[in-house]
Amino acid sequence: MLKCIAIDDEPLALRQLTSYIAKIPYLELVATCRDAIEAQQLLAERKVDLIFVDINMPDLSGVDFVRALSDRPMVIFTTAYSEYAIEGFKLDAVDYLLKPFSFADFSRSAAKAHSLYELRNNRRIQQESTPEAMPKDKEYLSVKADYKVSLVRIADIVYLESEGEYVRMHLADGTAITTLFRLKNMETTLPSELFMRVHRSYIVNLRMIRSYVKGRIYLSDEEYIPIGENYKEAFQEYIERTFQTL
Repeated sequence: MLKCIAIDDEPLALRQLTSYIAKIPYLELVATCRDAIEAQQLLAERKVDLIFVDINMPDLSGVDFVRALSDRPMVIFTTAYSEYAIEGFKLDAVDYLLKPFSFADFSRSAAKAHSLYELRNNRRIQQESTPEAMPKDKEYLSVKADYKVSLVRIADIVYLESEGEYVRMHLADGTAITTLFRLKNMETTLPSELFMRVHRSYIVNLRMIRSYVKGRIYLSDEEYIPIGENYKEAFQEYIERTFQTL
């Protein structure tokens, strides 16, 4: 639920915003304000996620109001003057609604804000669910996944596979754990002497490699992962450095 405020010096426009916000299930209207000064006082006391603000207002314009915010929520500007659009987007506004706007226009802008909110929230969860970087004498990772914390033995990780914002850990017992974490961050968490990035989407446990051919690393007779072009040289250097060629 996004907590929001609406700011407009025109009563009719403010009533329209109030009506539109009430129709969006993921928006919660915290307050309405008739000017930016009132909104400043409100934001000093309450935290909100989203501001709908008119640009052309007396005393303090919507642009100057947003520019002055130190802890800036998401912003959607509303105005009857299209020439303010560039100025609004310079402030990283989520969207710009040109009056008169329909509920469909408003709904699309609200959806943009909701998507951005979800993205930021997922990043926060990702940070909170970061596997602990273990000292070299530790054997396990603490991984948050599926609403629980799993203790994963590092040596049992066969390989890791990137799935967008998630990483899928393939384990020696044939099971897999998916956690909200980026592969590049996992690369710095795992011991470099045991794991190697061999593809933009894969990290492999070097002790689990059964064989390899050009472009492929085999983990069993049938299961393999690709070697990316940018990683072939480093992988070949590891092989030559570690194993004696007969």
